[in-house]
Parts: sequence; C-alpha cells; structure tokens
Amino acid sequence: MNKPHRADRRWSKAWSPEQISHRLRIEFGDDESMRISHEAIYQSLFIEGRGALKRDLVTCLRTGRALRSPRERSRNKPHGHVTADVVISERPAEAADRAVPGHWEGDLIIGTGRSAIGTLVERHSRATILVHLPRLEGWGQTPPVKNGPSLGGYGAVAMNTALAASITALPQQLRKTITWDRGKELSAHATFALETGTKVYFADPHSPWQRPSNENTNGLLRQYFPKGTDLSRWTAEDLEAVAHTLNSRPRKTLGWRTPAEVFEKQLQSLEEAGVATTG
Repeated sequence: MNKPHRADRRWSKAWSPEQISHRLRIEFGDDESMRISHEAIYQSLFIEGRGALKRDLVTCLRTGRALRSPRERSRNKPHGHVTADVVISERPAEAADRAVPGHWEGDLIIGTGRSAIGTLVERHSRATILVHLPRLEGWGQTPPVKNGPSLGGYGAVAMNTALAASITALPQQLRKTITWDRGKELSAHATFALETGTKVYFADPHSPWQRPSNENTNGLLRQYFPKGTDLSRWTAEDLEAVAHTLNSRPRKTLGWRTPAEVFEKQLQSLEEAGVATTG
C-alpha cells in the first residue's frame, strides 16, 4: 500500500489508562489515595508533553495519537447556528407522529470537490425531494476568500435559496417543519423560516436515528450517486427523474403503496378541504 511504517508500540503490558484506573480500585480497594480517573491520566501525559505527546510517550498509548480532546468535549462542540429554540426537543410533538403530514427530514449527500445534493424526505409519505445545488460563478477560477461565499454550491446563502425554491412549491400545510443535520449549510435557518414559513429544527449531534427516513433514503440514493463521484454534473432534471423513481417504488411500510400515491392523497385531501395547493 506504500504507506509509511509506524514505530513499534510498547506492548509489555499495553494497559490503557481506563484499565489502569479501574484496576487501581481492585488492587487498592481500601486506599482512597490510589484513585485516579482515566481522563486525569491522559491529561497528565499531555501536560508532560506540553499539549502534544512526545514521541516516547506516544508509543505507550494504544492509539498512537499525539493529540487528544476529551470525548465529551468533542461530542458537544458548539454549533453557533443551533440555538436553544431550534433543537429537536423543541420540535412540535406532532412532528414525531408520522400520522401528521407536512414534517420533513433533510440533509446533504456529499461528493468530490465539495459537490453536494440536498435531500428532503416527508415523514408521513416518505416522499423525496432532491435539491439541486449547482456550482456558483467563479468556482475553480476564483481563489477562495476567507469568510467569503462558498462557491461549491451549498454555502448558507445558496442553500437557503435552493431549499426555499424546492419547499415553497408545496402548500404550507405540507411544509410545516424540517429536521436537519447540524451542518452549517443551514446556518441562516432563521431567514429561511421567515421567508418560507417552514421552521427548521436540528437533530442532536451524532444522532442519525433522529432522521431515520432521510438516512435510509440517502442510502438508497447512493445507487444513483455513488460516493467518491462529482455530484455537480447532475442537472436539476436528472435529480427530478431520480426522485420520481424513488417515489414510484412500493414501500412495505406504506402497505405496498408508493410515496407518490400517499403524497397525492395528501394533496387531494387539502383540495377537498378547500385549501390552495400551490405554494
């Protein structure tokens, strides 16, 4: 594989800091002074190495990593755009009930060269909408500017514009909320909600099961948009054709009806109730 060789590890005992911490409780059960957490062991090692472990200390760790941040700290990295009022626990209770239409789950599927396609899945019908995110003018020609617009196609402004165009094609009753991953592409969600009337909520970090329909659909979409490929080459018409294919597949969870059939029934119900079905 032409990968460089790493130095051999010191494996005479190869105990991890966590194993050492718990073993001390067993061997010195009556001695409260022989207590230390595994995090304290890690921190003492990094203090000794002044923030990054020296080479001789690295070889003592099982992972061989020279840098470390505590697990809880890395798990709870701040997301400035996710405020207390838009976390998933604040989402209306009806959004968790698939019996109520109009609640969506969303995310991006990512390709090479910072290309992406936006995906939206309605929780009740499992209907899929694919959001076209073309390159912006200057991509590949203009050097990137710090804090400037993302020319890849899914910066906050471009994402808001494309997502709003897709979602506002639906009646308001069928676009109540969107539950999104914590990606910064929706950092301007407040503006999006104001312009579209569709409130955005964010799932908890590292919790894909909170957007199950979207995660499952993204897996199906990889049949058409494989990982490691440039997704910017697909046109809006191509995405519409793929979405139509998915929406025309019978689903066991829908009683072998298709998402398109269930979604069409939702539209018919609105029409019978005298609700306008144009965005």
